[in-house]
Amino acid sequence: MLRIERLRVRYGSVEALHGIDLTVEEGEIVTILGANGAGKTTTLNAICGLVPVAEGSIWLRDTPLHTLPAHAIVRQGVTQSPEGRRVFTTLTVEENLSLGAFTATDSKRVAATQAWIYRLFPRLHERRHQLAGTLSGGEQQMLAIGRALMAAPKLLLLDEPSLGLAPILVQSIFATIREINQSGVTIILVEQNARAALKLAHRGYVLEVGRVALADTAANLLANPEVQRAYLGGGH
Repeated sequence: MLRIERLRVRYGSVEALHGIDLTVEEGEIVTILGANGAGKTTTLNAICGLVPVAEGSIWLRDTPLHTLPAHAIVRQGVTQSPEGRRVFTTLTVEENLSLGAFTATDSKRVAATQAWIYRLFPRLHERRHQLAGTLSGGEQQMLAIGRALMAAPKLLLLDEPSLGLAPILVQSIFATIREINQSGVTIILVEQNARAALKLAHRGYVLEVGRVALADTAANLLANPEVQRAYLGGGH
């Protein structure tokens, strides 16, 4: 469904991605692991058109995403829930969600999508008239994911959905991510909580300083001693 070939991204004279290759099949959850600065967010931002591609290509089936501006990529069915949530704090939950549907033309479908998001996240329904800035961190995370789902994406990019959340909320967010995937949305997940990500994902990539160091099934990565040492806090 998504094919990244020899992708290079530069910030000024600094190269952040050194020619990475990555594929995502339809219906998969693929996780990207790596230390801070490894290039995980840069990879997501390149897919979304938020950073320019210096070299290489990004294909969504037959569509070259690397030639399109960000808003056109959303129209192709790719949306992102960014790191740090970034909700519009002075707008209500409902207004934040409607902004997520800016590319949609079918109001019935938008209403149906919104109803589905409220079923996924009942808390958002309870708080729909509240300003997003008054929500807890976990609720803002739900809202960021909900907003990304409003465009009815085929491919959803999640950047650090568990960051700063209590463990019980992390479990709940991850259960919802599985449910979103089972409803037919393909997912790329960037996540510091490597163990939770690998338990959820089908396959994973480990980035080290802008290069793919490892690519394997999630089960093999969980069992890999190097991955355990570097990302899972020892071999248990």
